[in-house]
Amino acid sequence: MAMNLPSSRGKGRRAPMADINVTPLVDVMLVLLIIFMVTAPLLTTGVPVNLPESRAKALDEEQEPVQVALDAGGKIFVNDNEVSASILPDVLAEIAAAGDAENPRQVFLRADRALDYGEVMRVMGELNRVGLNRVALVTVGSEAR
Repeated sequence: MAMNLPSSRGKGRRAPMADINVTPLVDVMLVLLIIFMVTAPLLTTGVPVNLPESRAKALDEEQEPVQVALDAGGKIFVNDNEVSASILPDVLAEIAAAGDAENPRQVFLRADRALDYGEVMRVMGELNRVGLNRVALVTVGSEAR
């Protein structure tokens, strides 16, 4: 601790204190240390679980998604094969029947931006009717323009 003693040069004048008082700094640091020590265990979430070991193989990757595309002329393509609108429900029903009930097929739907909204919705309705409900609409990013 630093003490201000009267100097011998003047009557009652005090000399400037040249030492830094670190006591408040140490007090603040100790309080922050205690706060972090108390709150750090509370930040971990979840329940600790000791999982059992298994010799089972890893699951196979999901099956390849079905590609459905509609071009600017209104032609429909299923996996790069042109399909007429009249047989589209039958083709989609075959694909849905070939899928697994626990792991249904994923469908990637690509449609030209010049198409009528009703055409796209008609194809999506057919997909929904046959049970292919995992439909992803494929787009291009805005930086590709």
